[in-house]
Amino acid sequence: MTPTAPLADLSAALLQGPPRVLSVGLAGFNDSIASHGGQVEQLDWRPPGNADPALAWALARLLADERVALANREAAQRIIDARPVWEDIVPRADAVWPEMKSTRLLLHAGPPVAWAEMCGPMHGAMIGAALYEGWARSPEQARRMLERGEVEFAQCHDFGAVGPMTGIISASMPLIQVREASRGGLAWTNLNEGIGRCLRFGANSPEVIERLKWFELVLAPVLRAAVRHEVERPGGAGGIDLKSLQSQALLMGDEVHSRNAASTALLFMALSVALAAVQEGAQALPQAHLRQALEFIARTSQFFLNFSMVSCKAIMDAAHGVEFSSVVTATARNGTQTGLRIAGLGKAWFSAPSDRPRGLYFPGFCEHDACPDLGDSAITETAGFGGCSFAASPALTLLAGGTVADAVRYSQEMLAISVTRNPALSLPALDFAGAPCGIDALAVVDTGIRPVLTTGIAHREAGIGQIGAGVVRVPMDCYVQAVQALAARLLDD
Repeated sequence: MTPTAPLADLSAALLQGPPRVLSVGLAGFNDSIASHGGQVEQLDWRPPGNADPALAWALARLLADERVALANREAAQRIIDARPVWEDIVPRADAVWPEMKSTRLLLHAGPPVAWAEMCGPMHGAMIGAALYEGWARSPEQARRMLERGEVEFAQCHDFGAVGPMTGIISASMPLIQVREASRGGLAWTNLNEGIGRCLRFGANSPEVIERLKWFELVLAPVLRAAVRHEVERPGGAGGIDLKSLQSQALLMGDEVHSRNAASTALLFMALSVALAAVQEGAQALPQAHLRQALEFIARTSQFFLNFSMVSCKAIMDAAHGVEFSSVVTATARNGTQTGLRIAGLGKAWFSAPSDRPRGLYFPGFCEHDACPDLGDSAITETAGFGGCSFAASPALTLLAGGTVADAVRYSQEMLAISVTRNPALSLPALDFAGAPCGIDALAVVDTGIRPVLTTGIAHREAGIGQIGAGVVRVPMDCYVQAVQALAARLLDD
């Protein structure tokens, strides 16, 4: 059979000219084609369902389920409507959780983890908390106590709280209290210690314990006086509207996770005005305490991080509990495992081994020194900040590595796996479009795009502190487990 003329022409062109290839395989194959004069285009394609036929079929059914689509729109709308307001500083954590008065209990970041499986910084921070509470007189005694199971552990998220890095919260620590105004929920976190040798990185030296005691005696009372003034001020907002500060900071170069310079400055402005009013009244603070507190905040550019985290915790708790929804309402890491919670799947954790972040390291450190990803601060991504809003923070690329184009690409990737945009969170580099809103576990598994988190990089050993900054991807297996659990709950067979 003789080929028709057009087909013969096509065959001749294919055989006689340089190859032109559309590649859906490994990118490494492209070099050999190009080196022989060929043209190659790499198609960004991933098999759906994580290349598992049974999972892909369950995923297809869930994506077509109108109950899921409606629930996801409801969860996303709750995120958009949420209004987290800082209303108090609680002097002691055991005033919020009375069980801390009768039980030696430490809260930590991430999903559940036993002492034997904890990373180095988590061990160090647990020891430091035991010293801070006076349960032990030396690090060695504290370690023996923890190893013998004389202290109970629990996840911050199970107590309506979040904590950065190791996330340790103990009975005597002051807490930031935030109320979500649309639904009335409360959320808590501790105070930011700055960078370097801090409890949250596993340091437990006398200077670390002394700083925590100073928080109790000086910083917390100053902050409480300021915020209570705002709560009680006639015609006020009932406190300090954190979402408003976060939204403004996106317009000023923060993504409000790994970069908080603008948001800390905005908070400083709000505090300064309130404290000036306090000093004019009958309950004036000691001038030395006021100066020390403001100096600490002014030199701690990440001071707002904890406020951002607890704001996002309040937002995402408002979206949790929407039946049938596949929206991620918590992402948390404990230094060994990363875990997710899903709006429609209760308190279950879907966990997998954490990746190590990629980024830039401070002089003298390298990837070998890094701890796997750590901390509850990825709650910011679930609420639309961090990696979702990376495009808002070109300056962060100088610290985390990559280019401004990479930052924009990360935000665009996050949009592809989210339910919608949040009109309250404008991203200037994307023509002021809203940030991605409502990370959808189904979309993650369907597209193969793993959410990107901006993150600090902690040393794997206790007490050394932050050694760099970068980005990390959430393990795909977390989302696979979540999709399987949703399928088991919603699908008949």
